[in-house]
Amino acid sequence: MPWKEVSIMSQRKEFVMLAMKEGSNIRGLCRRYGISSRTGYKWIGRYREQGETGLENQSRRPLHSPRQSSGEVEVAVLEVRQENPRWGGRKIARVLKDQGKKQVPHPNTVTDILRRNGKIEADEAQKHEAWHRFEKSSSNELWQMDFKGYFDTGSGRCYPFTVLDDHSRFVLGLKACGNETKQTVQSHLTSIFRQYGLPVAILADNGNPWKGKRPQMEYSELAIWLIRLGVKVYHGRPAHPQTQGKDERFHRTLKAELLSGRSFLNLDDCQYHFDWWRDRYNLERPHEALNLDTPIQHYQPSCRPFPEILPVIEYDASEVVRKVQAGGIIFYMGKEYRSAKSLRGQLVALRPTQEDGCVQVIFCNHIIDTIYLNHPIS
Repeated sequence: MPWKEVSIMSQRKEFVMLAMKEGSNIRGLCRRYGISSRTGYKWIGRYREQGETGLENQSRRPLHSPRQSSGEVEVAVLEVRQENPRWGGRKIARVLKDQGKKQVPHPNTVTDILRRNGKIEADEAQKHEAWHRFEKSSSNELWQMDFKGYFDTGSGRCYPFTVLDDHSRFVLGLKACGNETKQTVQSHLTSIFRQYGLPVAILADNGNPWKGKRPQMEYSELAIWLIRLGVKVYHGRPAHPQTQGKDERFHRTLKAELLSGRSFLNLDDCQYHFDWWRDRYNLERPHEALNLDTPIQHYQPSCRPFPEILPVIEYDASEVVRKVQAGGIIFYMGKEYRSAKSLRGQLVALRPTQEDGCVQVIFCNHIIDTIYLNHPIS
């Protein structure tokens, strides 16, 4: 993808921060970001020599000087707060430090400055406690994806589609959608896969388009596509949104920092602001769960590229292979058995288990269903 017009500097910063990590495939990153190797190395060189100013047109003015007074420090705190009304003392102090300010006040001092200037209520700090959750040990082991509840724009509804890396909290996708269909999700996931590569697994909830209509072993067409790509598909426990806690928490942050009190003209207007805020979230906003690092400091693109052509399905020569018919029908030993309708036209392997009369339906090394030989279709 070429540089985004909405946030060229942020895209350059994202690119160089990923490219400068140990073991990065710089030429591969250039292909994913739609730029030439020459351009990529140019920005890396400028960033190493000059920092962010080498990426040109940086609007952030220096917040420090050798003779800066405490009054100027307070002004700097309030300026950061003005741009980020939901940030507290710890985040603001970390941002000032990252911007190179020599006299960085303690987070408690920042909180006192905010309170003294009427930016927070006296008991506001007690409402913010650190979130403690388990996480995967490395990037791309697990992504979480979901739709945030829709909101109205001047020309219809917007359904924000979000994709988050479990380990780093890096937001891989924040898309303004006009619906929640499989086609829309697959199109956006394809774009994300092309830029960041494939994850090991994706976690989604139990609704459409993530999962089929049957309560247990039914897979949606979207899940089938992901499995074909070699991506494992997991679903949260029904009625337990905390299973996707990081994405749920991200949705609350999105609402608090961007959506609340704001109106949008249409989906393009939504996407413009989504892109702007996503860059800030990934590249600038300190994250409590990351020890006040930014998500990009913990994220590394996947080494598994997206295949433009789906790989051929192969099974062991000793296995019984069947093509799933309309309605999910499988013919085996002269009888018909029902499996997932979304497997229509796909080749599956039938693998007997140690349980008598129980056969697993295998799709791309994924156990997708179980059929019982004593329960054929009447």
